[in-house]
Amino acid sequence: MGSQAWLKVLLFGFCFWLSRSSSSSSLSILQAEAAGGAGFVGGNVFIDRKSVIGRTDDDFVCATLDWWPPEKCDYGTCSWDRASLLNLDLNSNILLNAVKAFSPLKIRLGGTLQDKVIYDTEDNRQPCKQFVKNSSEMFGFTQGCLPMHRWDELNAFFKKSGAKIVFGLNALTGRSIQNDGSVKGAWDYTNAESFISYTVKKNYSIHGWELGNELSGNGVGTRVAAAQYATDTISLRNIVQKIYTGVDSKPLIIAPGGFFDAKWFKEFLDKSGQSLDVATHHIYNLGPGVDQHLVEKILDPSYLDREVDTFSQLENTLKSSATSAVAWVGESGGAYNSGHNLVTNAFVFSFWYLDQLGMAAAHDTKTYCRQSLIGGNYGLLNTTTFVPNPDYYSALLWHRLMGRNALSTSFSGTKKIRSYAHCAKQSNGIVLLLINLDNSTTVHASVAFNGGNEREEYHLTAKDGDLHSQTMLLNGNILSVNSIGDIPTLEPLRVKSTQPVSVGPFSIVFVHMPHVILPACS
Repeated sequence: MGSQAWLKVLLFGFCFWLSRSSSSSSLSILQAEAAGGAGFVGGNVFIDRKSVIGRTDDDFVCATLDWWPPEKCDYGTCSWDRASLLNLDLNSNILLNAVKAFSPLKIRLGGTLQDKVIYDTEDNRQPCKQFVKNSSEMFGFTQGCLPMHRWDELNAFFKKSGAKIVFGLNALTGRSIQNDGSVKGAWDYTNAESFISYTVKKNYSIHGWELGNELSGNGVGTRVAAAQYATDTISLRNIVQKIYTGVDSKPLIIAPGGFFDAKWFKEFLDKSGQSLDVATHHIYNLGPGVDQHLVEKILDPSYLDREVDTFSQLENTLKSSATSAVAWVGESGGAYNSGHNLVTNAFVFSFWYLDQLGMAAAHDTKTYCRQSLIGGNYGLLNTTTFVPNPDYYSALLWHRLMGRNALSTSFSGTKKIRSYAHCAKQSNGIVLLLINLDNSTTVHASVAFNGGNEREEYHLTAKDGDLHSQTMLLNGNILSVNSIGDIPTLEPLRVKSTQPVSVGPFSIVFVHMPHVILPACS
C-alpha cells in the first residue's frame, strides 16, 4: 500500500513518562492499573485517508422495545418483568433521560409476538385481550392486543423523549399456517391500515413501518415465501402512500426483519422493486443464551470475524438487486432467548457490541438496532431499576463521537486488538476505536500525526477488572445516574498528541483526534 494513501498510527511497546498535568496524571493512574504486571505489545493501525467504505445514518445507534409479557421465560429464568410495550413504566425519569441523551434515539417496536398483535381501532371486531401463556400456541402465547389508549401513552413518551419510531406490523393476519410450517395466503392489511390511519390522524410521527418479524428464509415459527412477501410489501407501500397523502414527510417502508438467507433475500429484493426503502436482518451470532461459552466466543477474534460474511453478502446482494433499499440490522441481541445474565448485560458484552457496530458500519449498514433498550438479559437498561448497563454508555459514546463516514482500518501486531475509525461527528478530525480482548497485555500507541495538539481519550473498563460487572468506568471513574435519574456526563481525558495512547488489558478506548484532517472526511 502506498504511503500517500494510508495514514499510519505507530504502536510501540514501551513505557513512557507523562507530564504532570491533571489529565496526564489520570492517564498515568489508568495505565498503572491496566498494566498491573502485564506485558506490552506493539503494532500498527492503518487508516485509508482517502476513501469512505461505509456511510451510516446520523442516528445509526438504535434500540428495540418488545412485546414479551412477564411470563416469558427461557431455561427456567423469567427476565422480562414489566418491560413490554404494553406495561413498561413510561413515567420513569431514568428511562426518559436515557432516551433523551441520544437526541434522538431510533427505537424499533417489535419482536416475535408482533405477528400475534391486533390493534384495537374503531373497526376492530375482535376482543382486545392480552397475551396469555399457552405452550400449544405458536411462540408460546395466545393472540394479544394493543389498546389505542396505550398507543397514545407510548406516543406521548416518544414525543417527550424525542425518539424516532419504527413500528413492526403483524404480517400474519389473514394467513393460514400449513403442516410444513409455511403460510398460505396474502397479508390481510385491514387492521394494519386502520391502525396506520389512526396514527396519522393523531399526528404521531413514525419514522418507518416494518412488515413482519423473522418470517424470511426458513423463518422462526413459520415462514412466508419471498415472492409473496414482496407482494405484501408492495401492498404496505400502497396503503402508506394513500394514508399519508398530503403529508410532507412519509415514513420508510421496511422489511423483512429476519435472518439473512441469500437466495430468499435476492428474490424478495428483486420482486419488491422500488417499494422497499430498508432491508432489515437480525443477528444472534453467539447462539443460545444458555450457552456457557459465550465469553469465550466474545473474546475470540476469529469467532467475531465470522459475521463479516453476513454483512458482506447482504451488501453485495443489495448492490446486485433491482432495489434502492439500504441495509439495517433491525434486531440484534447476540445470544437468543433473552441473552445471559451477567454476560449480555455486563461489561464483557461491550466488546461484542462495539465490534458489531464497527463491523456493520464498515459494510454500509445504515442503522443498528440493539435488542433491547430494556427487557430480557440483554437490555441497555436494567429491566427492573432502569439503571444503564455498560452497553448503554458504549452506545452513547459511539452515537456522540463516531460520524457517518467509516474509514478502512486495519491493525497488525496482535489479533487481540479490534480497530475501527470514523470521521468525527459534529467536529473536526477522526475518531479511532480500539478494543483490547487480551487479559494481560497493554498496548501503548504512539500516534504519528502532527504533534503539539491535544486529543481526547475515553477509556472504558470494568469495575475491579471483572468482565461480569454491570458497572463501567470511564477514565477510572464509575458511571452512574444520580438520585434524580440524570445520565452522567461523559468527559474525556485531554492528552498531548505527542504522548502514546495506552490500551489496557480488557479495555476499550475511543480516541478523538481533531487535528487529523483527511480527504475522506472533507
